[in-house]
Amino acid sequence: MRLGATELLLILAIAFIVFGAGKLTGLGKALGTSIREFKQEMKNPDKDDKKEITDGADKPADK
Repeated sequence: MRLGATELLLILAIAFIVFGAGKLTGLGKALGTSIREFKQEMKNPDKDDKKEITDGADKPADK
């Protein structure tokens, strides 16, 4: 099942009516940023693994 140009235009028109122009541009920007970040993480998976997150449990409590 493939989508042709007519089907894509219909989907875009419905999305435009439902969300409006402002929301669609923000949605497109957010989607593009998410995809870009995902691709970067896939290229460099060990980059953030070396950082340790601590909750402060190993620090002495102030009394």
